[in-house]
Amino acid sequence: MNISRWTRQPTAPDAVAPPEPVAVEAPGPDLDWVSLGVAGDPWPPAGSPGSADAPAEPFVLQRRPAPAGAPSLSPTPWPASPARLPAPPVAPVPAAAQRPSPLPPMPPGFPPAEVIPPAATLRPLQAPPPAGARVPGMLSAQPSAQPPQPATPAASLLRPVQPPPVPGPAPMAPPPVAPAPAQTAVPQRPVIKAAPGVWSVGTNLATVSPRSATEVLATLAQKVAVGAVDQYQPVPLGFSPLDKIIGGGLRAGELLLIGGAQGTGKTTMAVQMARNIVLGGQASVLYVCYEHDEEYLLNRIIAMESALQHLPAKTGGVKLTDVRKEILGTWLAQGDENADLSANPRLRPALERLARYGQNLFLLRGSQTNSTVENLRQLVERYKQISGDRRLVVFIDYMQKVPVIPEPPTENEKVTYVVNGLKDVALSNDVPMISIVAADKEGLKAARLRNHHLRGSSAINYEADVILILNEKYSIVSKVNIEFNPYQAQRFRDWVIMTVEKNRGGQNAVDLEFEKHFEFSCFDANGRTVQEKLIEERLYND
Repeated sequence: MNISRWTRQPTAPDAVAPPEPVAVEAPGPDLDWVSLGVAGDPWPPAGSPGSADAPAEPFVLQRRPAPAGAPSLSPTPWPASPARLPAPPVAPVPAAAQRPSPLPPMPPGFPPAEVIPPAATLRPLQAPPPAGARVPGMLSAQPSAQPPQPATPAASLLRPVQPPPVPGPAPMAPPPVAPAPAQTAVPQRPVIKAAPGVWSVGTNLATVSPRSATEVLATLAQKVAVGAVDQYQPVPLGFSPLDKIIGGGLRAGELLLIGGAQGTGKTTMAVQMARNIVLGGQASVLYVCYEHDEEYLLNRIIAMESALQHLPAKTGGVKLTDVRKEILGTWLAQGDENADLSANPRLRPALERLARYGQNLFLLRGSQTNSTVENLRQLVERYKQISGDRRLVVFIDYMQKVPVIPEPPTENEKVTYVVNGLKDVALSNDVPMISIVAADKEGLKAARLRNHHLRGSSAINYEADVILILNEKYSIVSKVNIEFNPYQAQRFRDWVIMTVEKNRGGQNAVDLEFEKHFEFSCFDANGRTVQEKLIEERLYND
């Protein structure tokens, strides 16, 4: 649709300047050219609607045909407009507040114009009216027989005209957005507050509060009164000379380490200690092994039980290799699903002795994902809850295999964490702890293994209460004892020397020897003090 406008030159000094041109769209497709004017404007050209020589009628829009060759700008019909929303009610304005209209007087025949308050001109734009409908305050394409509505100030006509809505497909609804997953709230440890007026500090785990010596003495007296003196009662390990050196056995909260090269009997000695403890009836045992499963450990216990009753003689025992054969032979001999292992005549004595203490010996295959220090701590705490006053001794085979998640960058850091954790478990739960420790590369090359050859951090030597180092007697005995007696040298191969490298409760640097019976997976617990001269690299090179 093409748009033209009226132009004029003011005829008087007080004439009102013509309004700025405004694009007005026709209400129908048959209008190509529209002339724009203001109702009551005295300055249109002569002969035009609203001039002095024209009939007195409201002038708003005038249709006229489009000039020849003028392009049409309305190729599509004007779409149907929705029903016009009712205008908001306008409060009547007092006469005193009304101001005279700045527009010139209307031509004769026009009713008096009503002044619209300024606030009414700020109403929101309404939807376009239907074709042919007259809306107060808007221009009309036809002279209307109805009385004209009050004129709207020229400023309201200068609003930009919104383009008509173009019919088209309904807008597509946006795809549903999946709700964001709810973030799991991380449980926070409750902060334990210290009691007012007490020398203590509250932390996330517990209250740190020092106690005076008088308070500790009062607690001790109360324990003695009720008989709660388990921590003062040592747990014998069943190796007579060793128990004498360490004060009768291992006490609650103590950490004992067994180190040595491969093949010196570390696991054999640890399993035998566990068997001796539960056989004595003073405590239960949890044996956690990271190298063997439970059935393998049970086979070693069966072989051990078959031989310990006959030592020092070796007759009557069942070797470890024969135990596996007897188990398989029992099933083959009976030939059915109800084979009875206790019916085997060679295994029956050992199984009967095992049944006396087996319910207090707990075996656990260690895992590289689950058997962490924290999980072991929970196992110990759970045992304390369900067992009552029954004491517990924990064995770890071996320390360097205990997993730490996430894995520390170096083995020294890992061993430091593990040994500190095991010591804390022992102290916080009043349980003795025994752990096997592997030797490092230098220790395997050394003439005699010492405690500083244990693999990992030096924290091992500081955290442990007792450190035992195993060496082959033949490897560390002085040459003066074997060079003139080859038969004696051969006998030394049947013995293992246990050196008490560290002992917080008594004498250290003590060398004990025990005869080994590895075919039966045991030692002769009746050891003795070493009488021969041993290699001492601190004093001389042998």
